[in-house]
Amino acid sequence: MPINRKILLNERPEGMPDKHTFTFTEEETGEPGENQVLIRTIYASVDPYMRGRMENVESYVEPYQLQEVIAGGVVGEVVESKSAAYEKGDIVLGSYGWQTHYIAEESEIRKIDASIAPMSAHLGILGMTGLTAYFGLLKIGKPQAGETVVVSGAAGAVGSTVGQIAKIQGARVVGIAGTDEKCDYLKNELHFDATINYQETDNLEQALKDACPDKVDVYYDNVGGEISDAVLTQLNRKARVVVCGAISAYNLTKPDVGPRVQYILIKKSASMEGFTVGDFSGSFKEGAEQMARWLAAGQLTYRETIREGFDSIPDVFLSLFSGDNIGKLVVKVSEPQEQQ
Repeated sequence: MPINRKILLNERPEGMPDKHTFTFTEEETGEPGENQVLIRTIYASVDPYMRGRMENVESYVEPYQLQEVIAGGVVGEVVESKSAAYEKGDIVLGSYGWQTHYIAEESEIRKIDASIAPMSAHLGILGMTGLTAYFGLLKIGKPQAGETVVVSGAAGAVGSTVGQIAKIQGARVVGIAGTDEKCDYLKNELHFDATINYQETDNLEQALKDACPDKVDVYYDNVGGEISDAVLTQLNRKARVVVCGAISAYNLTKPDVGPRVQYILIKKSASMEGFTVGDFSGSFKEGAEQMARWLAAGQLTYRETIREGFDSIPDVFLSLFSGDNIGKLVVKVSEPQEQQ
């Protein structure tokens, strides 16, 4: 029997997680039962939302429990099957998290087509990341041709996809990112109309005025904090603010305090709506099919940052908060058997 290595939540972090937040353990995997499959992990996802689940607070999803596996998206290979729906060698998507092996009920996983795009893309642009961009922008932001769409965290997995979908809709797109390399990627590869490196800008409001001469119709907010404070001052009448993430506040030890937004929303007759991708679960098939069509047609592209090794997962997760990655960040845990 293979040995299953697991990464558990060891203690709840105060502020930034560190080496004491996680612990490694291992156990024999065991045999799959009827209608079950044994999966070996190929790729594991690390995502900003995981930080929120480490807190023991009420949210849109249950918090992680101490001494239990950090759950998250995984692409794996079926190595043994006692299910009529799956056979050895099938590549599947699941949410069983940071462990090298897992015995899954057939209802917990779904088969993916690795011929459409690399396996890891099903954790990114063809997975929850892409669907988050798709539904947040199109169902809440509702950009129209000629409008200005501003995206914060624009070089990340969600932000880079949001900007491209906005371009498909005929919008003018402005991306906010934290390095010149990221801004170059947004302009030269993804064809954003303008970019702002907030780390190199002394006056973000003025930079936004320069980049958005017609002000802002849709703001897709991935970061919160002072960046979003500045964007909100540039809203047009009837603007839509899509609140997807607030990574600037995830590791704060005190409540995040900023300008009050009510006056801005009233003055501009603007709307602000938060969401999680699960709000649109009934339409996942529609969104995934459209994203795949855009990808096949060359209207969408993506970049991944792939790190290697199961032991590196906690450190790779922590790197999310230093902004090192461009695009989706995943960890390669093993090779598919047919490639070994």
